[in-house]
This record gives sequence, C-alpha cells and structure tokens, in this order.
Amino acid sequence: MKLITYNVNGIRAAFTKDFLGWLKSADPDIICIQESKAGNDQIDIESLEKLGYHSYWHSAVRKGYSGVGIASKVKPNHVEYGCGIESYDNEGRIIRADFDDFSAISVYVPSASNIERLGFKMQFCHDFLDYIKNLKKEIPNLIISGDFNICHEAIDIHDPIRLKNVSGFLPMEREWMTDFINECELIDSFRFFNNEPDNYTWWSYRQNSRAKNKGWRLDYNFTSYTLKDKLARAVILKEAAHSDHCPALVELNF
Repeated sequence: MKLITYNVNGIRAAFTKDFLGWLKSADPDIICIQESKAGNDQIDIESLEKLGYHSYWHSAVRKGYSGVGIASKVKPNHVEYGCGIESYDNEGRIIRADFDDFSAISVYVPSASNIERLGFKMQFCHDFLDYIKNLKKEIPNLIISGDFNICHEAIDIHDPIRLKNVSGFLPMEREWMTDFINECELIDSFRFFNNEPDNYTWWSYRQNSRAKNKGWRLDYNFTSYTLKDKLARAVILKEAAHSDHCPALVELNF
C-alpha cells in the first residue's frame, strides 16, 4: 500500500502543471493533500475519479486559503472532517479517512509569521497531540501525514545554526514534535529507513533555494508503532515540482 503526502500549494495551480499526469505515474493508493486553497466546487474531482480515486476535501471558510484532502483508490469506511475545534476546522486543517486496517489523516499544521500566529500554531500542536492520543484508544493503527511546518532535528534543515530562532525550527516546536512522537507512540517513517542529511521537502522560492538544495524537511508520514513490522519503504519524491514542497511516500505491506 503506497501512501503519499503532498502540500500542493494550490490544487488548481498544480493541475495546470500536469499534476494528474504525475499522479497517474506515481500511482499511490492514497494521497493526502495539504494547502488545496480551493473550495470543493473548484476542485476537478471528476478528473481524479477518472484515475480511480474517491476524493474528500475539507476546505477553509476563507477563500483560497489552507484546506486538506484525501484521495483513495479504496473507498473509506468513514471520513471525518475536522477535529471538532471550530478555530481549526474553519481553516480546513484536518481530515481523516477510516479503512479496514488503519486510518489515514491529512493534517496541515499552521505556519507562524508572527508571535500571535506562533501562539495559535503551538495551541494547535498541543490540541492535535491530545486528539491523536484519544483517537488511538479507538483506532490504534494510524498513518498521520502532512505538512507539520516543523523541522524536527538539525539534520532536517540546511542551516540549523543560523535558523535556530526562526519559526519552523524553534526549540519549543522541536520539543513538541519529540513529545508528539513519544507520547503518541509514532514512527517517523522516513527516518526509520534513512538517516542521511540533505533530504528536504520544502524550499523557499527565493535565492534559487531548490536548485541549491537549501531546504527544510517539513512534510512527514508518521505511523503508529503498531505498524512497524508492516513498513516497507519511505522516500522523498523530490523530482515532483508542482509546488514549493515535494511529496513524501511511505509503503506498507498489509
């Protein structure tokens, strides 16, 4: 079972860059989308159906902002839109699809351009940790995929010393991610297979950052520890270029 997470930075823009051709070639069983930046009526659901995908979207109230989605070849048993906290659900940040053997979550953690949004981001993170801990009591096998807007370790960012005081690599954000992994008993699937540096999923559009590989690893596929024996492969698909992010893939044997 192949699952891909991808912050597309606008699904409509991605479609104009042959996103569908890429999706057909990549051929994931499930794709978790973040930053769709579109209402359900603005997404070409029919084209996804032609490729064999059932797709579900949780859009933000604000037009052209945030938004998450899940597209799956197997129809889910249930889809849960949001987490029940209005301030987050209004921004379209969490969607969950339940299958026979596991549940997949697409999550888009807020970014923090100022102190006020940093407070909102950290509150979201703490509430999301609690949400996952409670959910695991009901659904132990989770795959939590998305843009977390946090680099966990120094290996996950191109210049850890210079960027140590920048949101996305702040000590409080990194500590939260450690707590999230430990308290929710999760595996960072990419690092389960790969401990090499220079592996990133986001590059600034400025200063030719992508070509120079001056990036950040912000996008993750976390799996419950109960799925450890089913993990087969995890890679970053850096050749895909529809966005300032690139996709990350995890493969499990069910």
